[in-house]
Amino acid sequence: QVQLVESGGGLVQPGGSLRLSCVASGSVPRIYDMGWYRQVPGKQRELVATITRDGSTNYADSVKGRFTISRDNAKNTAHLQMNSLKPEDTAVYSCNGAVGLWPQLRTYWGQGTQVTVSS
Repeated sequence: QVQLVESGGGLVQPGGSLRLSCVASGSVPRIYDMGWYRQVPGKQRELVATITRDGSTNYADSVKGRFTISRDNAKNTAHLQMNSLKPEDTAVYSCNGAVGLWPQLRTYWGQGTQVTVSS
C-alpha cells in the first residue's frame, strides 16, 4: 500500500508564504508524475502544478510566478512553495502521484491540507 500525506497548510495573511510538503510512504517502487491540486467547497478540484520525474513542471495560469513545485525522488517527496498568497488561493490542497513500474501505474491521492489566506 502507498500513502501520500500532505503537511504545511495553515492560516496566512495576504502576501505571505507557505510551503506544502507531500511524502509518499509504504511500498513505493517509483513515483512518476506528481501534482498539487486544490478544491474549494462547491467547486471542482483544479490543477495547481505538476512535475515529472525528471523535473519538468506545469502551472495553472493563476499561480504562475508565485508558486513553485519541486520534488526529491530519493525521498519520495514533493513540495509546493507558495508566495504572494491571495485570498482566492484559499482551498484544500491535495497532492497526487503516479506510482508503480512503467507502464503499470496507479494514481494515489493524499487527504489534503487546508490553506487559508485571510487578514
